[in-house]
Amino acid sequence: MWLRFALVPGIGPRRQSSLLQAFRTPQAALAASFYDVCNVLGDNQAARVWCTAASAPPSETMLRTREWLDAPGHHLLTLADDAWPASLLDLPDAPAVLFCMGNLALLKQTSLAVVGSRNATPQGIEHAERFAAAVSDAGIGIVSGLAAGIDAAAHRGGLAGPGRTIAVIGTGPERVYPASNRALAHRIAAEGVIVSEFGVGTEPRAGHFPRRNRLIAALGKGCLVVEAALQSGSLITARQANEMGRDVFAIPGSIHSPQAKGCHQLIKQGARLTESVQDILEELGWDSGPVQKGLTLLDPAPLPQGEEGQVLAATGYDPVTVDELATRCGLTADRLCAILLGLELQGAVLALPGGRFQRRA
Repeated sequence: MWLRFALVPGIGPRRQSSLLQAFRTPQAALAASFYDVCNVLGDNQAARVWCTAASAPPSETMLRTREWLDAPGHHLLTLADDAWPASLLDLPDAPAVLFCMGNLALLKQTSLAVVGSRNATPQGIEHAERFAAAVSDAGIGIVSGLAAGIDAAAHRGGLAGPGRTIAVIGTGPERVYPASNRALAHRIAAEGVIVSEFGVGTEPRAGHFPRRNRLIAALGKGCLVVEAALQSGSLITARQANEMGRDVFAIPGSIHSPQAKGCHQLIKQGARLTESVQDILEELGWDSGPVQKGLTLLDPAPLPQGEEGQVLAATGYDPVTVDELATRCGLTADRLCAILLGLELQGAVLALPGGRFQRRA
C-alpha cells in the first residue's frame, strides 16, 4: 500500500505528508472519501488520489517496481520502517518512501555530506577524495549525489574507510546518471547504499536534482563544500543544511579561481574555514583519538632540495604557465620543462590544459 500511495501521479512529498498527517496511514488516505481528501488537497489533487484508489489492475509502473524489488539487495523503505533515517524527519517535505540498494544500516549512522562542482579542478578532486577517506576512516559515513567531479571523488574516498558512503540520486533507482559513474554506482550498491525518492523508470530532469540535494543535506550531520561556483547547486545544499541546523564547512581556494568563489562566500556567511579533517571532527564533536593515525591532514609535503624545490616553490598552488615560471625561477624553458616533467611523473605537479601547471597539495 505504501508503494501504491507513493506512485499516485502528481502527488509529491508535501502533499503526501499532508495526507499522512490527516489520515495517519496510506491505507486510510486511499480509503478516504473524496470529500475528506478534498479538504486536505483540493479538488484536482483529490481526484488523482481517488482514481488511484479506485483503479483495479496494477499499473505498468507498479509492475516494473515490483520486478525491481525482487532483485537481491533492493529495498522499499517507508516512514513506518525501523530502518528509516530519523534525520529525514527534519525536512518539511520528507518523502514517504525511499528506493534503496545496499546496506540500509548506513542510513542511521553519523554521516557528513560532501558536495561540490561537477567541473572540479584536479586539486579539488584530490581534496574531496582525501578528506572523505579520512572522515570515513574515523567511522563517519560520506553522503553525496553521485554526480561527476567532487561527488564521485567523495564517494571513492568514503569507500576507502569503514564509514562507507551513501549516494543520493535524482533518477529512478535502476538508472545511473551520469553513465560515466556506472562502475562506481555498482560498487556503492555492493559496499555502501544508493538512495532515491524517485520511482522506477524516472529519467534525469533538472528539477529532480534540487530535490535530491535536500536529502543529501538532511542525511549529513554536517555539510562540506569542496569547490563551488557562485551559482551552483552545492550552495543550495549548504543553505538547506544550515537551515536544518547542520554545520557547514568550506575549503578555501585561490582568489583567482571561479570554483573557489562559492566556498569563499560561504565562509563570509559563517561556514567554518576548513583546512584539515580535524576541523570537521572537532566541530562534529567526534572523538578521533582511536583513529588519529588514520587521519590525513592536508599539509604540504616538505620541498625537495635543489632546482625541483625551487620550481615547486615558484609554482605555488595557482595554475601558472611555463613562461611565468621561467621568469620566476630564472631558468631556461628547456631546463624548466625537463624539471616539470620529472615533477609530474612524481605526482608533485599537475599538467593542465593550455600549457599550465599547478602544484599538488
